[in-house]
Amino acid sequence: MRLLIIEDNPDIVANLYEFFEPKGYVLDSAVNGYAGLGLASQHQYDAVVLDVMLPGLNGVELCQKLRSELNDATPVLMLTARDTLADKVAGFDAGADDYLVKPFSLVELEVRLKALVRRAKGGHGASSVLRVGELSFDTSTYTATRAGRPLVLTKTGYVLLRCLMREAPRLVPRETLEQEVWGEDRPDSDALRTHLHALRQALDKPFSFSMLRTVPGIGYKLVSHDDGV
Repeated sequence: MRLLIIEDNPDIVANLYEFFEPKGYVLDSAVNGYAGLGLASQHQYDAVVLDVMLPGLNGVELCQKLRSELNDATPVLMLTARDTLADKVAGFDAGADDYLVKPFSLVELEVRLKALVRRAKGGHGASSVLRVGELSFDTSTYTATRAGRPLVLTKTGYVLLRCLMREAPRLVPRETLEQEVWGEDRPDSDALRTHLHALRQALDKPFSFSMLRTVPGIGYKLVSHDDGV
């Protein structure tokens, strides 16, 4: 499970990492609302753990933007130090799926997150759209666009794009991409390079900067903005 933690208390964030990472969870974190909104707009998460009292953009405002502006259906569990009915109503009205009052049990948090993710994956409202910057890929219809312009890819190109977008901006080793496409029956030739070249032509050639980056001898990654490289 990949989680986004938006929380400005460093002790709580450290406890969450210490609890979840040894269990195999992948965590990203932000210490304010605007940074959290940026991560949510660029990457795909299974769930968001969102503090209500955040600097800049509070949790209720952030959740509203996720739902109304990004059309993001990712399950959101809100954390708050205030146990009042009005606060809970405000959170649920903004689009939150669940609520925990601080201090909370990490075990209970995990159970609630699993239930939210299970419900989202089993329901019709679960999002199938991956987003990285101006790049969007609906995995249910195999429709990909960059800056609103449709991308025409091969079947293998869609598989590679899906893997790269799920991990972005992390580096994906070439062995992982080969496993994604061919499983254990990997070709002897450097077929991966050929497919990535075709993907790059469709993804980057018509645009002002390259999103698909090569780290020689290691792997590949997607970036969401022009860093001058």
